Amino acid sequence: MALSATLHTFTVHLADVDRGVYQELELRVARHPSETAEFMLTRLLAYCLEYEEGITFSDGGVSSTDEPAVLVRDLTGRMTAWIEVGAPDAERVHRGSKLAGRVAVYTHRDPAKVLAQLTGKRVHRAGEIPVYSFDRAFIDAAVTAVERRNTVTLSVTERLLYLDLNGTILSTPVEEHRLA
Repeated sequence: MALSATLHTFTVHLADVDRGVYQELELRVARHPSETAEFMLTRLLAYCLEYEEGITFSDGGVSSTDEPAVLVRDLTGRMTAWIEVGAPDAERVHRGSKLAGRVAVYTHRDPAKVLAQLTGKRVHRAGEIPVYSFDRAFIDAAVTAVERRNTVTLSVTERLLYLDLNGTILSTPVEEHRLA
């Protein structure tokens, strides 16, 4: 018998001062049985940090091979942003870079290892693709605060992320790396 996804709800109060984005979001995030809590949280943070009109979690979630974890479509349905989470392989990043005008990778893993597996591989517009990383201790602490129903206040200023997740208050820089 196949396991089903666990549904988490997040009420997010987003204040991204760097981009001038201030939103109240009601998000339902399905966590696939094979998805780690760290991946799900990174996926949520990527969604918030990339928030714009047309953003959505992919239909297949972590198991989708045709779409990234998070994507943005314009009003015509054309994909404008391909946002990967974790440690995607070079082929996925290459494909996304050809399909969308913008690609970004958000990782909770060691950014040096993520960059190493992408560097030197065929990736369309590699120099334009940012890889954003979160401090591992930050992710580990935040994961312990995740419940089925969550209240989140997320503020970003000068790429410093402040997170209040169900009363657990944390902060971390969002470090940007580039593919060579």
